[in-house]
Amino acid sequence: MLFERETIMIDQDQALSHPQTPLGLDHLVIRVRDIDESHVFWTECLGFKHVGTMSVRDTSGNAPQPTRFYSGQRSGQLSHHDIALVEDAGMFAVHRERLGLDHIAIEYASSAAWSEQLKFLSSRNVEIYKRVRRGATDSAHLQDPNGYTIELVCALPRELWESDINAALNKPPVFIE
Repeated sequence: MLFERETIMIDQDQALSHPQTPLGLDHLVIRVRDIDESHVFWTECLGFKHVGTMSVRDTSGNAPQPTRFYSGQRSGQLSHHDIALVEDAGMFAVHRERLGLDHIAIEYASSAAWSEQLKFLSSRNVEIYKRVRRGATDSAHLQDPNGYTIELVCALPRELWESDINAALNKPPVFIE
């Protein structure tokens, strides 16, 4: 691991017998028709703070889809994001019946709990198709039985990202094993 995190002892036999209880939802990513219109709604109507805008190109060098990140406040602190909006006007033109949910992120309390949950899922033959370290989190991606993307998240220490949330959100992902 690149960073030291809280260590919690977990009984290995118990870890494979049941899932780890998450903290709850970490963030939602929503596809929107018009990112500027949605920005006004989420900030001026609902009061979320705009904390970052995606500028990292994909692995092929293509420009990113317009993406903006928003945070509420807990105890006076912003998070790396609670909601992300991704502009995908073409999706709405072709698939009007499809909802705009991109993925659901679920947060675990520690790297130990996150790792044990991944082991548990492996013991249940649930495929984890991607593991990645981003600027604020370690993440594992899988699909639920309906095809929804689920991202399991373990937050990196706040001091690594809170002074410049936008930079952390734009840090190129590192795929991890």
